[in-house]
Amino acid sequence: MKILVTGGLGFIGSETVISLIENGYEVVIVDNLANSKIGVLDRIETITGVRPDFVKVDCCDKEALNQVFDAYPVSGVIHFAGLKAVGESVRIPLAYYRNNLLSTINLVEAMAAHNVYNLVFSSSATVYGDPKELPLLETTPLGETTNPYGETKKMIERILTDFNKANPQFNIALLRYFNPIGGHKSGLLGEDPTGIPNNLLPYVTQVAIGRRDKLHVYGNDYPTEDGTCIRDYIHVCDLAEGHVATIKYLEEKPGLVIFNLGTGKGTSVFGVLKAFEEATGVKIPYQIDPRRPGDVTANYANVDKAEKILHWKAKRDVKQACFDAYQFQVKNPKGIE
Repeated sequence: MKILVTGGLGFIGSETVISLIENGYEVVIVDNLANSKIGVLDRIETITGVRPDFVKVDCCDKEALNQVFDAYPVSGVIHFAGLKAVGESVRIPLAYYRNNLLSTINLVEAMAAHNVYNLVFSSSATVYGDPKELPLLETTPLGETTNPYGETKKMIERILTDFNKANPQFNIALLRYFNPIGGHKSGLLGEDPTGIPNNLLPYVTQVAIGRRDKLHVYGNDYPTEDGTCIRDYIHVCDLAEGHVATIKYLEEKPGLVIFNLGTGKGTSVFGVLKAFEEATGVKIPYQIDPRRPGDVTANYANVDKAEKILHWKAKRDVKQACFDAYQFQVKNPKGIE
């Protein structure tokens, strides 16, 4: 069976491609390389012994995307492609709405035109907004999103839900996952952002190897035990395995489904720093800065539904994720060339 993975050279996408290959799937990767690197393809081949097909395409280019479906008979799609930085989305909202919505609409139309009916969508816990109760269930009412990135995920969920009602032959999974961290155990793949990292752990690892002088902690006055934000940090390899479990589920169970993918545990920023030091022996210097626009105090998942239905559960802890992220950074001090 051949699966199309959009954004398949990105942080989560590349690990999911590896997991798909290890589970016997053939893979076609579509990526525009806006926030990823072609060198990832070589590393996927080194890890798996298989070189997946790759086509450089922007999903906002409808004609080019249709040509991919013309060329490759795929049975399902995992859709990662999109802009994803919370802070950046606050600064340039139109770019996020244009890119994330148009690329998804183009993709679904291309799937419909080519009779491809299984779709896993990379959504986010940001659709819950600033939660009133924790942990978050799939049935928790969606809140007011606090940033344009989150709003695009929420809007796409609505688009796909409405599309599924009108086209019940489609099988669609909305995966609301939390904060992916870590890297492949080989040290060959990890989070490798372009420019200044927007996410916590790649910034931490760059400080750890001296690439940056200190970590900026955005706010220590939140109503949490240590004053810093709490998130549900999930190892990217666990997350990848969750996507494979979902695509298998869609092959057997029609309809639209929603799953939280997380660990079910919240960890503060200072908690991550402690885990990092324990895992690596490296202490991270930091300074406290004002709160960052769009950040919520805390969120973490209830993951009972995924465990019961997908038979999937996160197996790796934050300390393991910190170690794997650090190993990637040590072996690739300037990122993937």
